[in-house]
Amino acid sequence: MLPLLHQNQDIVVIEPPQGRLNNYDVALYKRGVSYVLHRVSEVKDHYYLIRGDNTFALEYVPDKAAIGVLKSFIRKGKTWNTDDRRYILYSRFWNAIYPIRKLWVLGWRLIYRAAKKLGLRRPDWMRRRS
Repeated sequence: MLPLLHQNQDIVVIEPPQGRLNNYDVALYKRGVSYVLHRVSEVKDHYYLIRGDNTFALEYVPDKAAIGVLKSFIRKGKTWNTDDRRYILYSRFWNAIYPIRKLWVLGWRLIYRAAKKLGLRRPDWMRRRS
């Protein structure tokens, strides 16, 4: 759920869903043997269309697969509730700019691939630091 949640840094509070989930809720569901925390993009009759904040593929998740919903998270000692106005604005904004984010990432991938084929190296400031 990057950039919202940081693995091994933030603490999440998950509660069982009370009825059906809503748009922008962050659902906990089981995919195979893994547990996944992704945002609900659309609510359909018997399933949800769900996508992570840092992914582009939609997943079809049946109602019964949703076992929890994010209620709050703790970052650096501060608790953020999902009913906080700033959180709601973030969720809606992040979902609204999805097409722009997707084009941005695809554009950078094309530039990177073209540079690689031309034998160009990435500038030092673009390299990952370990």
